[in-house]
Amino acid sequence: MEPAILIITLACGMLVSRIGLPPLIGYLVAGFVLFLFGIDESSLPLLEQLAELGVTLLLFAIGLKLDIRSLFKAEVLAGSSLHLIGSMLFFIPLLKLLGILGLEQLTDLDINQLGLLAFALSFSSTIFAVKVLEDKGDMQSLYGRVAIGILIMQDIFAVAFLTISKGDIPSIWALGLLLLPLARPLIYRVFDQVGHGELLVLFGLVMALAMGGWLFNAVGLKPDLGALIIGILLAGHAKSSELAKSLFYFKELFLVAFFLTVGLNGLPTYSDIALASLLVLIVPVKILLFLYLLTHFKLRSRTSLMTSFSLGNYSEFGLIVAAVATSKGWLPPQWMVILAVALSISFLFSAPLNASSNRLYLKMQGRLKRLEKHPLHPEDRQIHVGNPRFLILGMGRIGSGAYDELKSKFDGEILGIEHKQDLVDYHKQNGRHVVQGDASDTDFWEKLEHAPNLELVLLAMPHHIGNQFAVEQLQRLNYKGKMSAIVQFAEDAESLKASGVHCVYNLYEAAGAGFVDHVVNDLLPDSHVAISNAEEMKHKG
Repeated sequence: MEPAILIITLACGMLVSRIGLPPLIGYLVAGFVLFLFGIDESSLPLLEQLAELGVTLLLFAIGLKLDIRSLFKAEVLAGSSLHLIGSMLFFIPLLKLLGILGLEQLTDLDINQLGLLAFALSFSSTIFAVKVLEDKGDMQSLYGRVAIGILIMQDIFAVAFLTISKGDIPSIWALGLLLLPLARPLIYRVFDQVGHGELLVLFGLVMALAMGGWLFNAVGLKPDLGALIIGILLAGHAKSSELAKSLFYFKELFLVAFFLTVGLNGLPTYSDIALASLLVLIVPVKILLFLYLLTHFKLRSRTSLMTSFSLGNYSEFGLIVAAVATSKGWLPPQWMVILAVALSISFLFSAPLNASSNRLYLKMQGRLKRLEKHPLHPEDRQIHVGNPRFLILGMGRIGSGAYDELKSKFDGEILGIEHKQDLVDYHKQNGRHVVQGDASDTDFWEKLEHAPNLELVLLAMPHHIGNQFAVEQLQRLNYKGKMSAIVQFAEDAESLKASGVHCVYNLYEAAGAGFVDHVVNDLLPDSHVAISNAEEMKHKG
């Protein structure tokens, strides 16, 4: 690959980032710039292969984080299906009307072609939404999970279309894939044995590209569908999150190639840009339809609005559908370029919308509340915290240990917060007062009831960003009590202290001190007494 391609891509990505937009818009621009220099997709076959790998790894990573049960929730399954039907019923007559009014790109299209375009325009961008949710730290929020669930359903609709469009009936051997769950114990055993280094990365690539992509393609199904299903198969393993993190930069790098290939399809004409801009003006209709549907499934207006904003754009899967349709002769080739421009402009529209989503919600809160249907969704109701003196955010091993130590002195006055429902159930079985909630999620703080006698908050979440965010939210709620945190790195400790945390403990230093304390107490009791007396005399002095 020419060095100039990498330099132009990096430059465009950095320039776009400087103005507060996602770098992926810069990669699309880089594709158009490269096309101006006479470089097209056919001259870079490696780039196309990397783009396909990026989409495959994206779906694999989504599968790793997906709870399959979430797809069967009404707001996801029915919401995505009804939105698809509603979008097509809206887009088909609108596109027909624009053709009648004289837009040359639409004049000669029949009802089947208009249906294909409406189908492609109904999707929202998985890549964009995942990037926005990751940057905001809201992947595990309720609105984030609903958005990802809807996107997964849309991806399944697209993959189903792509599989049918091949014109080939899947091999009879495709039925054998139904036996894949039986192979899970063996796959999990291998998963356990690969460790945490480069073998883990290699295992992930084999699962995504060989077990997922190649195996499904061999029996006449789409490789992308295979990667998604294999990811879901691995999602229940304890190391699935670690695997997703280890593949993160591979996925990100290959997706750069995907956005470059979109731009390399050709430059649009002025009329193409005008039509694409007109299509982007219709995006608010998609947002309003999502908002209406989700509030009718009893989600809070804020959850519904945040989800709708995340889905307020056009999709790379719409481009893939259009690419297949143009290659089959079902759509004129110019539509690939028009949809690419519409996709790019929709990202420009959606990025600032998502960045200011909280502010926009506060402005419209009164009107949006009227859309809510009661009783609210069980996962979207107020979080009843009672009246504890101590609040522990993060009930992993450290949080659990802190809870038990406090319980021995202040029984009945402690509350733990944990975002994983299975851990919440485990703690409740063991007699701990724990409720489900994600303190690194804005939704949690919006639903949290006030605890007037709260004296101390312990920040025991595994990631510094989550702890930092919790501190900011506690200050926003005018919390006046004490805060303490566990950190892994010295720079994180300084950051939290600067934010107002009263006591910060380094995880490894605290563990070392605790280890020595136990050794002295168990093996050298006399020395322990002497040390305790010396410390007592020192304090008295």
